Amino acid sequence: MMASTSTASATAVAGAFAAAGAHRPRGSAACPRAPAGGRQRLSCVVRCDAGPGVQAQAAAKAASVAALEQFKISADRYMKEKSSIAVIGLSIHTAPVEMREKLAVAEELWPRAVAELTNLNHIEEAAVLSTCNRMEIYVVALSWNRGIREIVDWMSKKSGIPVSELREHLFMLRDSDATRHLFEVSSGLDSLVLGEGQILAQVKQVVRSGQNSGGLGKNIDRMFKDAITAGKRVRSETNISCGAVSVSSAAVELALMKLPKSECLSARMLLIGAGKMGRLVAKHLAAKGCTKVVIVNRSVERVDAIREEMKGIEIVYRPLTEMYEAAADADVVFTSTSSESPLFTKERAEALPPVSGALGGVRLFVDISVPRNVSACVSDVGHARVYNVDDLKEVVEANKEDRLRKAMEAQTIISEELKRFEAWRDSMETVPTIKKLRSYADRIRASELDKCLQKIGEDALTKKMRKSIEQLSTGIVNRLLHGPLQHLRCDGTDSRTLDETLENMHALNRMFGLDTEKAVMEQKIKTKVEKQQTQN
Repeated sequence: MMASTSTASATAVAGAFAAAGAHRPRGSAACPRAPAGGRQRLSCVVRCDAGPGVQAQAAAKAASVAALEQFKISADRYMKEKSSIAVIGLSIHTAPVEMREKLAVAEELWPRAVAELTNLNHIEEAAVLSTCNRMEIYVVALSWNRGIREIVDWMSKKSGIPVSELREHLFMLRDSDATRHLFEVSSGLDSLVLGEGQILAQVKQVVRSGQNSGGLGKNIDRMFKDAITAGKRVRSETNISCGAVSVSSAAVELALMKLPKSECLSARMLLIGAGKMGRLVAKHLAAKGCTKVVIVNRSVERVDAIREEMKGIEIVYRPLTEMYEAAADADVVFTSTSSESPLFTKERAEALPPVSGALGGVRLFVDISVPRNVSACVSDVGHARVYNVDDLKEVVEANKEDRLRKAMEAQTIISEELKRFEAWRDSMETVPTIKKLRSYADRIRASELDKCLQKIGEDALTKKMRKSIEQLSTGIVNRLLHGPLQHLRCDGTDSRTLDETLENMHALNRMFGLDTEKAVMEQKIKTKVEKQQTQN
């Protein structure tokens, strides 16, 4: 999704919050307001002599159990509403870095965030994609309105940002629109730098993290894997990556743009952080002709690996304890660490000596970290200038028409992959009915077979005869079920529409009294209640 689309989605969210109670068709975007008025009174007594923390915890548990019980009572209403895939979040297109950094979730904390989200009453599955340019939550929600409200509340509590302020920057998409957005993200179409490759690696990491923790459900897992396929196809079948720059290379370009041309190659470069982004910064500095870069890092191993990879540039290692001494000797400071707190404050920057007059006496800080490593107030220091990831737009505005043309080529591939995923998801809708119908038929077969064998008598049958009778009964059932089950197929391989398939499914449910939808919903509610009770 291009920037303009994302921005438009975010703008529409504020108005959509108010209309959350209305039924939304598949593909619509909305985000509900919290309901007005008091909460339902809980049949729970909290000891008055307990501490405030204990009382609050007990009240929270009671509220959660009460909500689940209400959910259970309202099962009939939820059966009319198909579980929705949704994405809600913010990105560089919709929110400033000051807000994104408050919501950022470190990679090692993704499993915990997923666990918290799936503990919400109306969320079945969840995944978190948090990078320097975006924080997006993908979910499968039992109830669209209630699920989205729970996620927004979770985001507000995590970040400390009021819901009313979040609404101004959130974007939200549902079902096929949400899936298309993820495919576009994975393909690099929603990136600040069109076609950049790092986002595909980050989408892959979501899957790896989910596999290691067991946190991804079947819908989210399949959607992310198909997004990876789409991202790979877009890059291999179009020239979208040709000439594309990454966030790291854009940071280098920005720094060189701000330096006097005569001093670009002689400026003293410092890189703080030797992770993936830092390594790419060093690589692009070398490609631009820089001959020396000082790298500050906790350990020397990563710096040695960079030195081994890049033979054409002098790499000097300095430990983290010497960071400020190294900054005092640098003209340009690139920061790319996972630190939760700023490395450079106004006081630290003021203490650094001014740089050479040939460089205008100004030290450049190029911060590509989220959360930021350099405080915004450093810009108030007379001999310092600060640039963060939001400032990279200046670099990537060039060749806009060419980038849009490449994006249109990629959309054809994305549409094909989206169709495949939608066909798979539609086919999953009939699986419970297929299982129940087979089970129903097999129970009848087993019961009638048992009656038949009792009438014949055990002594009158050899093992071979008994096996033949069993095979006969199984064959008859399979032949009878073949036609109905064929009409429950909806995998995109024939001309049957989803509506026709669902009509067939409902007809079979009625004819055989399978009550599949109710059984599926009751199982989902039962799982939620049992999970909550186990935790309590």
